[in-house]
Amino acid sequence: MIALCRDFEVSTKGHTDIHDITSRVEQIVSDEGLKEGLATVFTPGATASVSTIEYESGAVSDLREAVRRLAPEDINYRHDARWGDGNGFSHVRSALVGPSVTVPVSGGSLVLGTWQQVVVLCHDNRPRKRKIVVQLLGTD
Repeated sequence: MIALCRDFEVSTKGHTDIHDITSRVEQIVSDEGLKEGLATVFTPGATASVSTIEYESGAVSDLREAVRRLAPEDINYRHDARWGDGNGFSHVRSALVGPSVTVPVSGGSLVLGTWQQVVVLCHDNRPRKRKIVVQLLGTD
């Protein structure tokens, strides 16, 4: 039985900067010898999120624009009035997309669709170093 957490960092630019982290997650699954189970990918913090998408420029741009339409930067947020940091939109975007995804592992590989990748989205209004936590649960 395998039950453990590993983490890594991703440097981001903010404003819904999107990074493909699939290979990093796959490497952790491989390094730890997980054959059957689950890989949960989580980002701590309230201004980033994790999801899946076909990581190609059109789909990535479409996702970025959809998130911007859902929680635009140029409207008033109560968070900004309270804290004065101007990133109220980033908290809302993070909550809408969510901080994690869980991907099945079978035969030692992530079970993803042909064109599906795991991505981290940084919604903050400035560059950040994002911690990504991968929790594995299953058998070797």
